[in-house]
Amino acid sequence: MKSVMLALFLGGCAFCGGIVGSRFQNGADLHADGDNKAAVPPGESVRLGERFETVSRKISPAVVSVEALKPGKKGKSVDESGSGVLIRVPGQAGVFVITNNHVISQSQPQQITITLHDNRILHPVQVWSDPESDIGLLKLEDIESLVTAPLGDSEQVKVGQWVLAFGSPFGLHQTVTHGIISARERGQVSLGNTIRIKDFLQTDAAINPGSSGGPLANIDGEIIGLNTAIASHSGNNSGVAFSIPINMVKKVVRNLLDKGVVSRGYLGLQVAPSFESADAQKLGLERLQGALVESIYPETPAALAGIRKGDVVLQIDNVVIRNENHFINVVSSMDPGKTIKLRIWRERVSREVNAVVGDWNSAQAKLKISQ
Repeated sequence: MKSVMLALFLGGCAFCGGIVGSRFQNGADLHADGDNKAAVPPGESVRLGERFETVSRKISPAVVSVEALKPGKKGKSVDESGSGVLIRVPGQAGVFVITNNHVISQSQPQQITITLHDNRILHPVQVWSDPESDIGLLKLEDIESLVTAPLGDSEQVKVGQWVLAFGSPFGLHQTVTHGIISARERGQVSLGNTIRIKDFLQTDAAINPGSSGGPLANIDGEIIGLNTAIASHSGNNSGVAFSIPINMVKKVVRNLLDKGVVSRGYLGLQVAPSFESADAQKLGLERLQGALVESIYPETPAALAGIRKGDVVLQIDNVVIRNENHFINVVSSMDPGKTIKLRIWRERVSREVNAVVGDWNSAQAKLKISQ
């Protein structure tokens, strides 16, 4: 499966994406005419427009623009611009901004400027980041007048549902666009070496440079994703945009606040960046499925479990592995120390091995020391 190269906009940011949640897309409110073509009932487009207006009024006050001053080449500083959304976290005091890490990375709190919908300017009092998922978190002083947005459930997102995208494309603050969810679970996209955790929602909502970190909302007025990337030959919107699902954002935020870092599982193997149908057929598989093991690192959980180069990981516990990116996401989501069962394909035979999940952060720390 070939990866798709996405446009990642640094210095006028626009990673992008979309997502959903809509009671209008289930088919119950649509009917077919005599030619068996879908038709919109009289007045339905008006009611949908009114819903868009309602959601825009609800979400827009929580949308912010984010500007960060970063170190550049030859000692010169560069400005990075993006978007974000104000939220509250259960059990935590204060108001937080969620955005993309690439918007705020390498910037100190005093170098980050947050502009509210009413043009008030604030600076965060604390900053957290997770480069691997491209999620950034900023804490603000708890000001009662700040309006926050509710977070939805991205597991309930369905293809075809409506989405509203909020952000500051080209510096045009408080911009709202709309579209539908085009696909889910998009991971075969190339975002460079830093962003490793990818499980995007795809949308055709118009998102452009400056919208990175802006929210994606369903028409029930819930945030279900963060704008992150676009696929484009020109660098501008071409109707293929991607968003980090809000459930992933919630997990990362909770880890950052509780531990300061995100805890992730680790096996110690490298999977091939692409696994094509022809490869699967050569190995005797009936369908394109799983992740092809390209190499094993010594003295790691994978090595101790007896996994070999050339194996195809078909399943982890009860989760059927779709592709290499899905494999990375599944392993990363597991708790270190957990014993798991892997079904692998080796020499045209399916077999099972057990492995104990390692800790990704500890493994990376050891790697840095060895270097």
